[in-house]
Amino acid sequence: MHPHQRTFLDLALARDVLRFGDFTLKSGRSSPYFFNAGRFDSGGALRTLGECYAAALLDSRLGFDMLFGPAYKGIPLATATATALAASGLDVPLAYNRKEAKAHGEGGTLVGAPLAERVLIVDDVITAGTAIRESIALIRDAGATPCGVLIALDRQERGQGRLSAAQEVTAQFGIPVIAIARLSDLLAYTGSRADLVAQRERLLAYRATYGTDD
Repeated sequence: MHPHQRTFLDLALARDVLRFGDFTLKSGRSSPYFFNAGRFDSGGALRTLGECYAAALLDSRLGFDMLFGPAYKGIPLATATATALAASGLDVPLAYNRKEAKAHGEGGTLVGAPLAERVLIVDDVITAGTAIRESIALIRDAGATPCGVLIALDRQERGQGRLSAAQEVTAQFGIPVIAIARLSDLLAYTGSRADLVAQRERLLAYRATYGTDD
């Protein structure tokens, strides 16, 4: 496990972003864990989270020219990532969208730098993939090229078919999905901590039922 992945999971536990228990997901599945990125709700947490996003992105060696944050959670996440990249010497443009078009002032649904060249989408997770598909359409309509998606956690579980939501995005649009951590990393993490070993067995059982092949 890379240092930024351990830092991310440590932070997620400390901020109650990652919780273990019995949770009913929107899909109706009963999950032994739950991830709520909205609990990264302080300046310090967002700074560390942005550093983890930036580390995962740089580690992937993906070529990109700017960042895009889908409303709403993607906006602070893309901003934190851009700030962390700038601190490492890489200053890149940033844009995000509104849910509803603004009729006055600058108008429109897009805010920030003009969408151009290779655009990386930054979000928390991919569930149904709706926000990602809308973002890809916005980027293409602006004449730019979506080059990938950067998320915090990949649950690595099947959707309606044999693929996960992240795999479906890659299959449909031909772009990679990069995650700070995946379920496989969470399994390794829980196995390395005595206080979480008991959770690992439940995670393994969940993956056996709903997990993808990758």
